Amino acid sequence: MGRPRRTSAGAITGFVLRLARESIPRTQVAMAEALGVDVDTLQGWESGRRPLANMRAGALLELRRRLPALGADVGLVRWLDAAMDADRIVAAGLDDGGGPHPLAGWVHTRDTAHMLAWALNGTTPPALAGRLPRPRRGPVAPSPQLATGDRAVFFDRLRATTEHAARQGESGVLLHRQALYLASYDHSPDAAAWTAHTLHGRRDVLARRGWSPQWAAARSTATALARLGDPQPLLDFIDPALADDDTAEAANLNYWALWLGAMAVPQSDDTFMRDRDLAGWDALTLLRGLAVGLVEAPGFVDLYAHSLHALLAVAPWLPQAAGPLASPLRQRTAQLLDGVQLSARSRRELGRVHYVLDNNRT
Repeated sequence: MGRPRRTSAGAITGFVLRLARESIPRTQVAMAEALGVDVDTLQGWESGRRPLANMRAGALLELRRRLPALGADVGLVRWLDAAMDADRIVAAGLDDGGGPHPLAGWVHTRDTAHMLAWALNGTTPPALAGRLPRPRRGPVAPSPQLATGDRAVFFDRLRATTEHAARQGESGVLLHRQALYLASYDHSPDAAAWTAHTLHGRRDVLARRGWSPQWAAARSTATALARLGDPQPLLDFIDPALADDDTAEAANLNYWALWLGAMAVPQSDDTFMRDRDLAGWDALTLLRGLAVGLVEAPGFVDLYAHSLHALLAVAPWLPQAAGPLASPLRQRTAQLLDGVQLSARSRRELGRVHYVLDNNRT
């Protein structure tokens, strides 16, 4: 038998539900009455002891519709799906239930990653930063962070899962890629050393030019290394494996579209990235996501710059459609061009983005 877990199976979703209730605001007693359930049931949902994911589909749909009708912050309610995804991944890492790992079944998104970072490291999702209540006295948790022992077990099993997936060949590609990337969230010295060693062992996939079946793994490897403080592999990836290759450029935009929520349909594997028709996602939503995420972090700023440049190349009408998004993005690109160290390619491409935005002022 495994060790007993201390983190409830639906803790992340329950925490988001609690935030939604408090945004109305309502007490648990008043909320339970409004929803037509007893207080114990609501407390079970919020604590995670009764995971929302275990509800009947119709009942869960009704709950999600009732919350905004009762005055809950819609921006919080929309995070319930990502929280349930994150709870499934955490449960797979803590329980000995067997069966397919959820990281092998679908390509997860930034929202799910943010929920996981919140539970694993206490890092508040940027979109929720202004929606959290002030810290209170007493036993109320300030975040859905895992208990220390559960966190250690989760990462230990995640590393074992990563190594097992690497031995599965093509059938383990998605699981290996996503598990290895998620393992980079463990910043403890020994874990960081393991992750860096494992990532550097995959440098061969970074050296390939243009599109290949390992392209998505190469992108995840490069971004994970940048997360650990080594941006050079990401800079190297942008030139030989991404830039000026039509299929790779399409794959990059398709991946961003799913990651940033511009693609509504979940994807079960990485094959959707090869769609050169760029179908199934909204370009304006993708522009908004890239603009919000444009950060100064070495390597990442170059990837964002290149992706913005590629997006405007395939959708030249976007500056006219961007509305209030255009002005802050124009200002942000100007700031980055003036004050951030960029590669020659990134400076050229970001300069073009700024030029296009500047010439389309309304």
